[in-house]
Amino acid sequence: MVSRLVVALRVRIFEKVNGDRTVTLPNAVHGPEVFEQVYAHPAADGRSAGAGLSDLFWYWLSPGPEVHQEHLEPGERYEQVAAATREILAGSSAAHEAAAARAVARALDELPPGRISLVRLRDLVMPAWAEYVHGLVFREPCPPHVRDLIVGHAEDVVSALKCTGLRHPRRRARLTNYLRGRTDVPHRLPACLSPQEQVHYLQGTIYGTAVVQLSEATAHLLLALARHPGIQQRLTDHPGDDRYFSRVLDETFRLYPLFGIAHRIATADIPLAPGTVLPAGTVVCFNYPAYHATGYDRPGTFDPDRWQTRPARDARHIPFGMPANRPCPAWRISPLVLRAATREVLGRFRLESTAGHTRSLPNRAPCLLVPHDTPAAPRRLAALRRYMAVRDTVEDITRSLRQLVLGTVMVLHARRLRPATRYFLTDPAHEPRHGRDKTPHPEGPR
Repeated sequence: MVSRLVVALRVRIFEKVNGDRTVTLPNAVHGPEVFEQVYAHPAADGRSAGAGLSDLFWYWLSPGPEVHQEHLEPGERYEQVAAATREILAGSSAAHEAAAARAVARALDELPPGRISLVRLRDLVMPAWAEYVHGLVFREPCPPHVRDLIVGHAEDVVSALKCTGLRHPRRRARLTNYLRGRTDVPHRLPACLSPQEQVHYLQGTIYGTAVVQLSEATAHLLLALARHPGIQQRLTDHPGDDRYFSRVLDETFRLYPLFGIAHRIATADIPLAPGTVLPAGTVVCFNYPAYHATGYDRPGTFDPDRWQTRPARDARHIPFGMPANRPCPAWRISPLVLRAATREVLGRFRLESTAGHTRSLPNRAPCLLVPHDTPAAPRRLAALRRYMAVRDTVEDITRSLRQLVLGTVMVLHARRLRPATRYFLTDPAHEPRHGRDKTPHPEGPR
């Protein structure tokens, strides 16, 4: 209950940060159809310039948020960055699945053999995804110390985003320094970026967002299985049933979308109905959980079978964003590697959890891993269940209060620093800074 209130308050804070020119969709007036219409409109293409919320996200995603693929304005610079990301993510499906399975297996090998483990699923899999992503970038195994740098950066970013911890620029700088010393990337990095910006692009888009989102997605999926033993057993008994796995994954992404709020800035008027428009300069907040809850029977129930007769493409379901407006570049490989990771885990363990499961997942998904090949001691298992339940209840209260305090501190600090606003300030008498798109802002020079 407390965590739900915190999530609702965070949405309100996002709206307030943006000021009076903010519209959140869907809402009481404009339903999911308008959400889809606006999200797909060509004028809903502003990314950072002109939104107060951008200052907060740039603050969280530093260093180098100005070259993060999610926040680049339309133009040649974005096109080159997007092409570089596609090249890094290229490869056969079999190669991606095999690499993901190997990385997850190595992470599981580090658990104590033959005994029940109480873990945080996000923490368990993040080192695996750090290794996997490093392999995509450099096409070589990831040394342990480099894995630790990647995990340290990703953990700091996601903790700040969820307001469970303050950001630590020095911790993030350790990965920056490592990447600055690696000039042997076997990919064509964007030529429009300076060497330092190329480092920041790799750190933010690839080593940051990719590692965080894969870890979050895996934790959501495995926690859902832990809390629904019948579904888990079916996947364990039939690991080759890809259709059923797809339904489970679709339901996981529907109920627990990785994005809570995505914001866009209207660069021109967007018509809503005859005589009604969203004016240029409006900041539109797209509420994924609210959209994913519309048009379903029992929307709060985890039910993969709902997809048996209802293809995801025909439903209100955009786990990777809107195809017409910069979908997630990993939309193809994510289901493949998540399936490989799930098979690896279920092949070794039975999952159990009494922890709360919310979209924001601030508890990092506490879970018991019970080895298949070792008889579980009933008393130890019962004791661990009780401990997990009590700990999660206590942490839910203390963590929620911490989120409110730390979130307020970071909002105020971001408003004082104004990283995005300052970046887009332009002296009309001079050229914009190196590498930035020269497309004028819809409200003119600022």
